[in-house]
Amino acid sequence: MSDPRDITLMLGASRRGDAAALDRVFTTLYDELRHRARLELGGAGGPPTLSATVVVHEVYLKLVGAEVLDVRDRLHFLALAARAMRQVLTDHARARLARKRGGGVAHQDIADVEVAADDRAAAVLELDAALDRLAALAPRPAEIVALRFFAGQSPAEVAEVLGISERTVRREWQKARALLHGALLEDDA
Repeated sequence: MSDPRDITLMLGASRRGDAAALDRVFTTLYDELRHRARLELGGAGGPPTLSATVVVHEVYLKLVGAEVLDVRDRLHFLALAARAMRQVLTDHARARLARKRGGGVAHQDIADVEVAADDRAAAVLELDAALDRLAALAPRPAEIVALRFFAGQSPAEVAEVLGISERTVRREWQKARALLHGALLEDDA
């Protein structure tokens, strides 16, 4: 893990217009971002149709392409990267399911591997929709889920990013899990 002060200094340089500073942040955190992407991709089992490297590169393009990227520190950067990762995974899942429904191509038989990947894509979309519904009801618990699930942050890291106590994070994590469980059960009904 890199020294958070170094990341904060690089992010400060980026805010002041140093275009190469954000590249240095990505280079420094690249292995950590790949690890988090690999965990997310392997979370539901089945063969991935997207590599951790591709996810991290897509996250890089999203963040570097942002018109304004005002990042305070390492944890804030990882939180933004988690949001971007969620978008990348959701976009990929939508595209995969669109191809499954035809997507303008001739129909072919689907192998078991593709079925598992389609199930994973559907699960990502289901979670994304449930998180959106949760955010409408309870924004902070939804943010906690996104930081824990997509960024792989610990309760202590989430508490620091959101400026709340670790106890509050744990309490709202439990609340969010219950609400999401209910939302996902409703989708199955």
